[in-house]
Amino acid sequence: MLATKEDVGLRRTVLPNGLTVLSESMPGVRSVSLGAWVRAASLNESRDVMGVSHMLEHMVFKGTPTRSTKDLALALETLGGSLDAYTSREHTSYQARVLDEHVSEAADVLADLIFRPLLRQSDLDLERKVVLEEINTVDDTPDDLVFELHGPALWGSHPYGYPILGTRETVSALTPGDLRSLHDRAYHPEQIVVAAAGNVDHDDLLRVLDSTGWASVDPGGKPRLASPPAVPLPPAVRHFEREGAQTHIVFGSATIPHSDPRRYAMTLVSMLLGGGMSSRLFQRVREELGLAYAVYTFQSFHRDSGNHGVYVGTAPETAQLAVDAIREELARLAAEGLPDDELAAGKSQLKGQITLSLESVSSRMYRAAGVELYDEEYRTLDELLALVEGIARDDVIEVSREFFAPEIQTIVSLGPRGII
Repeated sequence: MLATKEDVGLRRTVLPNGLTVLSESMPGVRSVSLGAWVRAASLNESRDVMGVSHMLEHMVFKGTPTRSTKDLALALETLGGSLDAYTSREHTSYQARVLDEHVSEAADVLADLIFRPLLRQSDLDLERKVVLEEINTVDDTPDDLVFELHGPALWGSHPYGYPILGTRETVSALTPGDLRSLHDRAYHPEQIVVAAAGNVDHDDLLRVLDSTGWASVDPGGKPRLASPPAVPLPPAVRHFEREGAQTHIVFGSATIPHSDPRRYAMTLVSMLLGGGMSSRLFQRVREELGLAYAVYTFQSFHRDSGNHGVYVGTAPETAQLAVDAIREELARLAAEGLPDDELAAGKSQLKGQITLSLESVSSRMYRAAGVELYDEEYRTLDELLALVEGIARDDVIEVSREFFAPEIQTIVSLGPRGII
């Protein structure tokens, strides 16, 4: 094994086959969250195979040489644990949550489905129907669909604008060969990060990974999958006509990558703008004007870019009023930033959210993985809180002017009536 780096609360080891392993011990709990992140997702796809990463995530659960679909489902559930997976823009992740005494079983199941899926045509024929129903669910859920429409309006033909699920056409055309090609290309230790948190000892975890086959898998020897540079389109306003009781609206623009130190100021501003019941948008759009049930901000930070924005769902006849109110709040924020008292209250709120989230073993696992996936410095809770406390009013003014001004937002609406 390569030298093991031990940091405060976090340990990291790179195995000889290239697998990176991180863990954070939380002795006061009786559970462990264990996950594997594959550096392959929708960001790396070509247009003709959109959705192949997500389909592969589904297909690995359809059986291995030693476990059926049902065997995989039962393996951890009968122990009181859980097994799950998701595909994001940048990674495909497989995760288990188990009692600390069952880490070996979790590692064995994850290794089996990640490295040894059968990927049979018969299974693909069935699972394709499942994914097509998943696409239908999005199409029948307008507050999800509007985000799918906003992606290409903001990013054009870049993969950031692709639907992670793919389209009916691309999913219907996927073959076992497409799945095997992606699996052979990316599902190797050199392109996988394993992270664990909970009542787990790092050295014990390494022994478990060795005994369950992770350490003996061929490294792969291939470079990481690449993606084209992300360049957003100019701001625009687009409407998609659709019958319904509401008009669903998304404002959004490109922002900063995960590594940008302004990420903390961005998070603070977004939270105060639309992150809860006390936020400006909730108080203005819902409480004062009564224009919406749901109004909130969102944001994502990726390795080379990011995006953020505002969602609101409102009656068609009040859609323009809601848009105008949101524009006014964005303009006020861009022009003035935040007053000192609101900034101080926001810091307190954000520090509380961070502290509460890191009491979860799953959140600690995600944080450990992020250290590697984004080449991020590991920070203790006290260091994170100090970064939040150190956000200056000038930092807030800078990000507010650069990213929250209404004139730079791409606005997409979905419903019976358009907006201007």
